This record gives sequence, structure tokens and C-alpha cells, in this order.
Amino acid sequence: MHVTEKKAIKLLKGKVAIITGGTTRLFVRHGANVIIVDIQDKKGRALCNDIASGTNYSDSSSISYAHCNVTDDTSANSGDLDKTVLGTTNENFKKAFDVNVYGAFLGAKHAVRVMIPRKSGVILFTASLASVVCGETSHAYTMSKHAIVGLMKNLCVKMGQYGIRVNAISPCAVSTPILAHSLGIDKATLDEVIIESAVLKGVSPDAMDVAHTTLYLAGHEAKLVHGLNLMVDGGYTVTNPTFSLAFKSTGGHNKGCYSPLCSRKMNRAVIESGLPSLKS
Repeated sequence: MHVTEKKAIKLLKGKVAIITGGTTRLFVRHGANVIIVDIQDKKGRALCNDIASGTNYSDSSSISYAHCNVTDDTSANSGDLDKTVLGTTNENFKKAFDVNVYGAFLGAKHAVRVMIPRKSGVILFTASLASVVCGETSHAYTMSKHAIVGLMKNLCVKMGQYGIRVNAISPCAVSTPILAHSLGIDKATLDEVIIESAVLKGVSPDAMDVAHTTLYLAGHEAKLVHGLNLMVDGGYTVTNPTFSLAFKSTGGHNKGCYSPLCSRKMNRAVIESGLPSLKS
């Protein structure tokens, strides 16, 4: 157990939490009564229909925290990432929204039904870096995650009067067999891609990074955090690495500096392009 968990073992004592798509025991360690809905096998996938119809959520009578983390529809985000909008099937588009958006909406709807009379509660959605950075995932997936953030912000405004906090978490890619399969690569290659593309070096993202962020947002320590789409990405969304990647592809070498000022070759290229010189 993490040292911080020992000090705050009862951070969620007495709270009732519904976590869809969750497998972590972290909330239980912190004293919460947790109802977990997950999809890990063929039998469990039947729960998708219950989530989409709202039957699961409406049976809960005492909810302090709801993590609307409906398992992503990986089929809507698989295959060729360069697929045009014309190549997106109606079936994949609808499935992405049914699972990622409609399921999350129903989770929030039935959670606030209980939270409003209590004048308190926390709702947390799992969005994605695709809600901020576009072009790296399919059209349907990207749109669904933007929709999640829109839902979160609207609920933030509407539910604040009842003391209900609403936020979203947008985690970076975590190396899992499921993600590797959806991308059509092996896990070793996925590990290499994640490490190479990371802005923050020396750490490898895993599911517990997201779990601990979730724990913070669910607790009293985050009582003023409301309407936030929190990036859990090691700074990935802060920068745009395409310039340096394009430069490196030309055979240039800037010794790790992402600025064109680090390279005389790049300065010459700018001059030849007709743009003002970096020295002018």
C-alpha cells in the first residue's frame, strides 16, 4: 500500500461510490462502499445493455460519488487512424456514442437523482486527450470525448446550486494489451511509442496514476475543483512536437533542443524559404 494511503485511509469513509468500468480497490482502502461495474469477459459485456438502458443506475438509492467511466468502445477507435470521414461507418459512430456518451449521460442522470435531495455529491467522467488533441484517434471516438467534456461543463453549471461537483479526467495512453490490439501493434511496440512520445521522461504511466487522481477529485481536498477537465498526461497536451519530428526526419540533429535556434541548418532552411531569418 502506498504511504499516502496509510495516512488518509479513511478519506472516503461512509461514502457510496459507483464506478463503471473500474477494477481498482483504491476506494475501498479509503473507506468507501464501492459498487463496481466492469466488462472483462463475454458474460460481462452483457452489462453494456444495462448501462445503456439506465437500469443499473436507477436501482441505487444512496450515491455520494459516481465515476461515469463507461468502458470505451475500442472497436470505434481501431484500425487505420488516417481513415477519412467517408470511411467511418454509421454503426461504429453510433456505437461510440451509445457507449461513451449515452452511457455516461445515464450514469450522471441517475446519480443526480439521488444527490440533489442530499445537496452534495461528486460526478467524474473519464474523457481523453482526444478531447483536447485532435487527429490522433478516429472521428467517432474524438467526437464522443468532446461530447463528454461538454456534458461535464453543462452539469457543472446546472448542478453547482445543489452542491454537486462535476469534473472530468483525460488520461494519456497507458500500455495495455487491449490498446495494443486496437492499434494493431504488439505491446512492446506500444511501450516504445509511449516512452518516445512522452514529454515527462523517467516515468511510465499506468492505471494507478488515473486512480489516484480520481481519489483526489472524489475527496474533500478537492472541494473547490469544479468544471475541470484534468489532464493526466505528463504534459503531453502542452506541446506540439510535430515541428521537431519533421526536422528530425530531414536528418537534422538539435541535441534534444526543440527550438529552431538550436540549429544553423534550420536557420538556413528558413532563409531559403523566403521567411525572415531567425537572426534578423
